[in-house]
Amino acid sequence: MTQSLLERRRIEAEFVKGLFDALAEDLGRERAVAILTKAVIRLAETAGEKFAAQTRGAAQEDRPDLLAYAEILPIWQQGDALAIDLRVREADRLEFDVVRCRYAEMYRELGVPELGAVLSCNRDKAFCIGFNPDIRLTRTKTIMEGADHCDFRYAVRKEAEP
Repeated sequence: MTQSLLERRRIEAEFVKGLFDALAEDLGRERAVAILTKAVIRLAETAGEKFAAQTRGAAQEDRPDLLAYAEILPIWQQGDALAIDLRVREADRLEFDVVRCRYAEMYRELGVPELGAVLSCNRDKAFCIGFNPDIRLTRTKTIMEGADHCDFRYAVRKEAEP
């Protein structure tokens, strides 16, 4: 049996907490958050690129659309990690609300709720960039930051947009 993403994030968080505490002690909390953020963004962009390569197959020049992106959702939901209310699923638009986030619950249980946004939520936009740089994510609230749900709104940027 393979490890769920939620289990993987738990293991990472337990390790990162020790690393973060040492960095914060030596460099200050703000600098430690900046370093951790930079590392997580790089990892997420690389992960997005890998998923995109898997969806494209032989046609490497084609950028995957939001229907292909939606195929990844079950991975993030493994182990009931996320409860999602899907609103729109189209090639150029994907909209859903996360109404339960066990990632946020897990970070609270580990005593690192302040790192949850850095370690998990922070990945979302960066993953998009790696997957398809034309995908834009708009999210105005997250459970991690205390909201009752997360509002994920993805759109494919039109060619005329900057």
